[in-house]
Amino acid sequence: MADAETESKSVNQDELVADIDRTRAELARTIDAISDRVSPKKNVDRAKEELRERIAQIDPVMAGAAAAAVVVGVTVLLLLRGRSRRKRNR
Repeated sequence: MADAETESKSVNQDELVADIDRTRAELARTIDAISDRVSPKKNVDRAKEELRERIAQIDPVMAGAAAAAVVVGVTVLLLLRGRSRRKRNR
């Protein structure tokens, strides 16, 4: 009877050690995931990658048209601003 009890305790200890090892591994993965999420450098890297992906999806023709519209808009604003200043100075 003593042998069966010793063997049972040994199995229970082995199971307990295996359970502790699994828990440690899960905890290590959780800590790694949390540190990855709060890392400023990794957040910047993720934002850069997302921006690159979005830029890659833009149609070059549409991007050129949008850039031209921005240039025209800024030019018009600057011209109107200069005209307004000249009128005030008269």
